[in-house]
Amino acid sequence: MIVLSAPSPAARERTLLWLLAAVQFTHVVDFMMLMPLGPLLMQRLSLSATRFGALVSAYTLASAAMGVLGVFWLDRLERKRTLLMLYAGFIASTLLCGAATGATGLLIARTVAGACAGLMGAVVIAIVSDVVPAERRGQAIGTVMTAYALSAVAGVPLGLGLANLGGWRSPFIVLAGLAGIVWLLLLRFLPRVDGHLAQTSGASSTAGFTPRLALGWGLTFTVVFASFLLIPYLGAFMVGNVGLTLTDLPWVYLVGGAATFVSSHWIGRLADRLGPARALALLLVATMVPHLLFTHLPPSPLPMVTVVFVLFMTLTSGRAIPTMALVASQVPPSLRGRYLAVNMAASDGASGLAAWMGGLVLTTAPDGTLIGFAQLGWLAVGISALALGLLWTFAGRAVRLDATPAP
Repeated sequence: MIVLSAPSPAARERTLLWLLAAVQFTHVVDFMMLMPLGPLLMQRLSLSATRFGALVSAYTLASAAMGVLGVFWLDRLERKRTLLMLYAGFIASTLLCGAATGATGLLIARTVAGACAGLMGAVVIAIVSDVVPAERRGQAIGTVMTAYALSAVAGVPLGLGLANLGGWRSPFIVLAGLAGIVWLLLLRFLPRVDGHLAQTSGASSTAGFTPRLALGWGLTFTVVFASFLLIPYLGAFMVGNVGLTLTDLPWVYLVGGAATFVSSHWIGRLADRLGPARALALLLVATMVPHLLFTHLPPSPLPMVTVVFVLFMTLTSGRAIPTMALVASQVPPSLRGRYLAVNMAASDGASGLAAWMGGLVLTTAPDGTLIGFAQLGWLAVGISALALGLLWTFAGRAVRLDATPAP
């Protein structure tokens, strides 16, 4: 008789992390897919850069608003049930995106999707922070954050391919189907995560929050704001200014995503070895080079554009890993969900406001060229420098309140 041994704790942890990465993958694809679709949507729906920026912002601003509301209840529920509920709403709203018949319908559907996605991301990071000890948390968050790379490797190129074949609505319909499968896997394999409830019972919704913890939200805001001044318009810039075609974009995002997938694991280990504050400081300085290099790029051949894009994406997306590891370590489990909900609201608010501001700065010439992108690059560098100052203040003043027991 063959006796099957139970999975080891390490195997269960890996399964948990990849399930949560799958949740993030569908959420990130839903968000990121709209940005490389920008040139197509601006043509098909007759959108200006400003209106397209508003379309991107609707998702993130709705997510930010729900993140603020989540402070009142997010830690009062068992985390698995909360995640399943939010994910179901996300799936339904993604189907609404596919059913939209024009720009207004898409705007409404994106707002609903964003309202679910922000809290969903906060619950995912809260689960990771609750179950993974602090000494391995950077690498664990790096694993979950590979969703961003996988979305570029597989999700975004496939979404662009589906849009080219079946119209811009088809990627949303396919994504909703994939998310439905992930929801069923969560229902079957995700364990209950309720250790925080004993500490939360009877606590005020804002007890334990201090002004210095708000520095973490400011740090997250500036890190994300600097990135999203540029990210929503990369596709339009590569087509309108650098000379690529719409059919080139999937390949550029594929290579960039593959590089980011590899670098996410490396950056997670770096954050555990050096500490998230030092790792983030290094990345903030390093990203200033590709921000200026990419935004000043003249018409160039595809290989050169791809190399610069890879440098931009690996460093820029990598900043999220030490940022999340740092802010999550400052609060105990009883406050973690609510704190991270507001942190996600800061992130989403920053991305939405930055996309909107970028649309205001940019103008589109009759031939499709974006005017003002170089100025956005300098602004992104300035905001990154401000983030360095906030990081120095936050890392020096915040007191670690991590109550996660070691295994």
